[in-house]
Amino acid sequence: MSLILPDGFPVVEDLCDEGIARELLCGKVEDASRTLRILIVNLMPVKRDAERDFLRLLVHSPYDISVDFLHMKSHISKNTPMQHVETFYKDFDGIAADEYDGMILTGAPVEHLPFEDVDYWKELCRVMDWATTHVRSMLCVCWGAQAALYHYYGINKHAFTEKMFGVFPHTLRVPESKIVWGFDDVFYIPHSRYTEVRADEIECVKDLRIVATSAMAGVYMVEDEERKRIFVTGHAEYARNTLHHEYQRDLAKGLHIHIPNNYYPSDDVTREPLMRWRSCANLLIGNWLCCYVASR
Repeated sequence: MSLILPDGFPVVEDLCDEGIARELLCGKVEDASRTLRILIVNLMPVKRDAERDFLRLLVHSPYDISVDFLHMKSHISKNTPMQHVETFYKDFDGIAADEYDGMILTGAPVEHLPFEDVDYWKELCRVMDWATTHVRSMLCVCWGAQAALYHYYGINKHAFTEKMFGVFPHTLRVPESKIVWGFDDVFYIPHSRYTEVRADEIECVKDLRIVATSAMAGVYMVEDEERKRIFVTGHAEYARNTLHHEYQRDLAKGLHIHIPNNYYPSDDVTREPLMRWRSCANLLIGNWLCCYVASR
């Protein structure tokens, strides 16, 4: 089917360059009752990268999807032109009266801060409170998952001694969960984070269940089935070269960073990275849309 995006949305050209048909990215609302409404709360500093990553997955769904983007009014983005944000994004006042079938809460590079010290934390809490009555299902990613687990259930994050960085194998704890229908017994997902949520603390919350874990990367997927909330600590949406760009960026900053695990063939940074997670990414988004977002 097709995506309904803001007129003139720049990332459409990026996706067309990847071979996605323009008509799939430039849809119009033909029947509002059969169109899913998705809100993407984009907390990433380079917003265009996150836009491209999530739209690349949403466009392959069997639904017409109208997509709105939300930014935090209390935060000034340093890596995305304000003209882009003001033109293509809404703030909370602009969506407060609306209802959405699904909401994606992205990650953000603020793991080093306590949640309450993030400059837009109060505004984000307001959005998460609003979502409990105005959004049918939430998909929360990386820091967004940690923030939501903390806000809704009081589960805090814990720092690693070094960055969890690479593509790691995962296994299913609850293979019957609809969110992982079709997943292989072992599947790979990229991670890029300095903090974690711990299984023993999640297991103390009766409304939550851990769906998938990694022996190396820890808890990956958590579900509140009744409230249709999905929390993932990795980045299934990442493009092939995202970890490569992050690795080069951190090296240029002089940071202590190791080569991403299980990413470059033979750990040779001159070779094209292996893309091991595309099928899981499409299954994750497809299952979320079909079994949670579109399910009334």
